[in-house]
Amino acid sequence: MRTLGEALTEYVAVRRALGTQLRQPAVTLGHFVEFVERQGAAFITTDLGLRWAMAPIGVQRATWARRLSQVRRVATWLSAHDPRTQIPPARILAGHRRRLQPHIFTDQEITDLITAAGRLTSSKGLRAHTYTTLIGLLTTTGLRPGEALRLERADVDLERGMLFIRDSKFGKSRFVPLHESTRAALASYVRRRPVRHAHTQTDAFLVSDSGRPLSGSAARRTFAHLTSAVGLRSATGRRIGRGPRLQDVRHTFTTRTLVEWYRAGRDVTRELPKLSTYLGHSDVAHTYWYIAGIPELLHLATDSLSGRRAGGGQ
Repeated sequence: MRTLGEALTEYVAVRRALGTQLRQPAVTLGHFVEFVERQGAAFITTDLGLRWAMAPIGVQRATWARRLSQVRRVATWLSAHDPRTQIPPARILAGHRRRLQPHIFTDQEITDLITAAGRLTSSKGLRAHTYTTLIGLLTTTGLRPGEALRLERADVDLERGMLFIRDSKFGKSRFVPLHESTRAALASYVRRRPVRHAHTQTDAFLVSDSGRPLSGSAARRTFAHLTSAVGLRSATGRRIGRGPRLQDVRHTFTTRTLVEWYRAGRDVTRELPKLSTYLGHSDVAHTYWYIAGIPELLHLATDSLSGRRAGGGQ
């Protein structure tokens, strides 16, 4: 079995091969491994992680939390190879805003959500069509929920099968091609939604029963009820617990794309900038987060790198 030092060397090599410089964290984690070895331990434990993270005196709690988060990342990766590895709990040292771990939906969960959305009732019957269209659109395009909600009729070119995403996050605009099945579904929605409404008129593509643009708050609230209805979120009376977010549909699209690339043997380091542009990320580092932040992808990246090394690739 590899020593912790050897495992850390491989972890750093994998992260750097994926485009992350990892300069200071690599040095910091080297100090952590030295600390663990001085304790005579052969694997990471939560206790060791906490003791090392909280060793500096006179620093802010956020510093402790940052050090422990670095331990958590490498421990998550190591746990796939050494089941003795303990992963320190995420919130044990709260010190900074933590990026939520996304829920990656299965095909069946997406199907269940669309089926549940199709059962939504409303006075004019449009609500069910609007939400099945929204979930399907996010699933097949990876759009940000806000981008989908801000779409106007003029942004949806069904003849060419193209969406125009204007002035999105970071002020970026882009074109997003549509799969034929998605284009057909959007065309079906256009036939069902009214162009004019008795009391209001809007250029929005996705609309509520009242004919007004579908709001983000309404979409998030309805999605919470849908995830509860299919068993992905707890509910007590009218109180709905925490669970998958609408944003997680975008995370699912990105994760699935990367997993398919790895399994197909594609060179993900070369393909990733294309995906970054497609998603509208301002920096490819934001796309790299999926590989570093989701254990399954990091394991696939490790296997890919190990295979290239064994084959003599660079």
